[in-house]
Amino acid sequence: MTERRLSAAPATPVAAGSPALLLIAHGSRDPRHAAAVAALVTEVRALRPGLDVATAYLDHCAPRIPQVTARLDRAAIAVPLLLNRAFHAKHDIPAALRTAGADLPLAAVLGPSPLLLAALDRRLTEAAPELASPAARARTGVVLAAAGSSDPAADAATRAVAADWRRTRGWAAVEVAYASAGGPRVPDAVAALRRVPAVERVAVSPYLLAPGLLPDRIAEAATEAAADHLADVLAPTPDLARLLLTRYDEARSTEARPAARTHRALSA
Repeated sequence: MTERRLSAAPATPVAAGSPALLLIAHGSRDPRHAAAVAALVTEVRALRPGLDVATAYLDHCAPRIPQVTARLDRAAIAVPLLLNRAFHAKHDIPAALRTAGADLPLAAVLGPSPLLLAALDRRLTEAAPELASPAARARTGVVLAAAGSSDPAADAATRAVAADWRRTRGWAAVEVAYASAGGPRVPDAVAALRRVPAVERVAVSPYLLAPGLLPDRIAEAATEAAADHLADVLAPTPDLARLLLTRYDEARSTEARPAARTHRALSA
């Protein structure tokens, strides 16, 4: 994980009275996971100075959602640190908020977004700077290595990201692989790309947010499959920090619109 300060976009000071951003991450027994989340929060604060940002975890890490919501002293918007709208987004986080008695607006998950593609690009070019060249991309196949899900809609969303990444960023081919759930696995995807005539080299890009068991599994599989390049996980890229703030702003705007309509109706 990159340790240096990453933010390049200009900072936007927080407006007075802004709700807090409650970042809800999955959590892991691997301490690198929480370290990556903490570094991402640092990026968010650098982009929005003065914004109150709190972090809570669904599992494995502390603090948990009830601990954090109990001590929030202002309105807040919950922003899930999740790539797809699968079981955690649909069920676990809303249930945890209800159990905590926290009636908070819940922002959308991170994907899909061009900022995720920017983060994927950033990580690959950090691993292999030559891949910034359009000519090199046109000869490179990429494995988008995701966690995998029992939710078909979530896996379909990942495949859509892969198709969009290839179409908009000039890769020769992009194949999806999964670290858990069903196949294909990383070695299968690497082998499939090796058979594509236009592909001269293969890169593996984890579509995962923070270090842990699944990224390690992907890294081991990439090595075994003799992939030419291996990218890092997405956090704490500034693209991801910008995307979290985008989801926060979208949810805040959605909450403000019904209040504005009510005010106009009462004034009529």
